[in-house]
Amino acid sequence: MKSTLRNTLFAAVVGGLAFLPATAPAAEEYVIDTEGAHAFVQFRIQHLGFSWLYGRFNDFEGRFSYDEDNPSNSDVELTINMASIDSNHAERDRHLRGDDFFHVSEYPQARFVSTGFEEHDDGTATLTGELTMKDVTREVVIDVEQIGAGEDPWGGYRRGFQGETTITLKDFNIDYELGPDAREAQLELAVEGIRQ
Repeated sequence: MKSTLRNTLFAAVVGGLAFLPATAPAAEEYVIDTEGAHAFVQFRIQHLGFSWLYGRFNDFEGRFSYDEDNPSNSDVELTINMASIDSNHAERDRHLRGDDFFHVSEYPQARFVSTGFEEHDDGTATLTGELTMKDVTREVVIDVEQIGAGEDPWGGYRRGFQGETTITLKDFNIDYELGPDAREAQLELAVEGIRQ
């Protein structure tokens, strides 16, 4: 009797396992909402040590994944159209697109691909990845904060992050003399993704 009961229980457990998913749920996939202008790639750099010059890139696209159960599985990809640089001054923007700076006719895109994501207990995270600009690839580290996540008014689900990092211009073959305080650019990214 005991043997029969053990066999029945064993068969029930094995049979139940057959209905479990073979792998853990995948990370959620998001497309960055550039169409609705709910994402921004902005920068600032010192001007002659007197003030800050601000600008942004108006044309970019990307995606990210986020795994709530295992955030280290999350990843990001972003591609920027460098000709879309906008510093609110047409003549300066033409100069920035030229050979002295981004040389967009030769290098039309910049690309970021993440290589690691470490979430901290306070809602912040460290995003590591490779930034390629002017055919040079460098590792960058971005300080990230998750802003929020939830259902939107149109029946979708969104998640948003903000990140900041600083890059050295010379690392990407931008060596135009702007003064000793203008060797670095501070980048800020605000991305709102729509879950797919």
